[in-house]
Amino acid sequence: MPLPSAPKNRESLPAGVWGVVATPFQGSTLDVDLDSLAELVEHYGNIGATGLTVLGVFGEAAALTPQERRDVLETVVESTTLPLVVGVTALATRPAIEEITAAQEVAGPRLAAVMVQANSARADAVITHLDAIHRATGANVVLQDYPLASGVSIPTPALASVVNACGYVIAVKAEAPPTSVAIAELSAAVGVSIFGGLGGQGLLDELMAGASGAMTGFSYPEALIACVRAWQDGGYEAAQSELQPYLPLINFEQQAKVALAIRKECLRERGLIKDSGVRAPAAPFPEALRGSMAVHLKEAASALDARTAVGSF
Repeated sequence: MPLPSAPKNRESLPAGVWGVVATPFQGSTLDVDLDSLAELVEHYGNIGATGLTVLGVFGEAAALTPQERRDVLETVVESTTLPLVVGVTALATRPAIEEITAAQEVAGPRLAAVMVQANSARADAVITHLDAIHRATGANVVLQDYPLASGVSIPTPALASVVNACGYVIAVKAEAPPTSVAIAELSAAVGVSIFGGLGGQGLLDELMAGASGAMTGFSYPEALIACVRAWQDGGYEAAQSELQPYLPLINFEQQAKVALAIRKECLRERGLIKDSGVRAPAAPFPEALRGSMAVHLKEAASALDARTAVGSF
């Protein structure tokens, strides 16, 4: 299926870095740590994030009860003035509508969009799903293509057809490898922002392919923000210079099966959350990696200190 040309004058989510917020838990009970959450959210505001993505896959939303999801969102709303994208865990339409309605009750006008995963490989099925959601809630949608989480692989032309058919879709989060290929095709075919994810691992290539920024988590989100700003102001060489010192840590964090636990342990080491526990089925932090983590964190801290010394943050 050929990709169409991008339509013009569509509402679109602002470019930049939308930080995906981790959900901190307390000690052995793994109760939600709302105090740590508030501090983490405030940090994103202080370093210049464009907005926040709450209750996403890396926020362990699927492991939270409905009341915990509400508590998390209430804390985020109280802790920042940044616009919010709220993740939807359900792939089925009616449960997704219930999640969105609950989020709207808490976030109100602060809710820039809800992030809904493509739940079928067929464009018509996804359009039917999204139309029902929009009719029931009126919410703008960030369409997420993340086969690792959803189990659904949708062809890029079909994804573009969904976006072009649904005027309330204001961004795509493209996380189906190779992401730079998908982003290049989507950016030419749809008139909305395209964001990469996956911890920023492909950020430079994604920006060259037409990405509007990143919608992801990383223990040093300052690096992602600096990279995207440098890209906007000075192009590839400037962006590469900003991101390069952090690339070993980005790669380290994105290790399969333990990426979430590594990131949360890095956040704990930075003092941004108190504990780094994860809920099942996520795997805990492997102690065999502690030595290499310390090396990567030291390098990242030195890079950030150098930027701070010249007044960049």
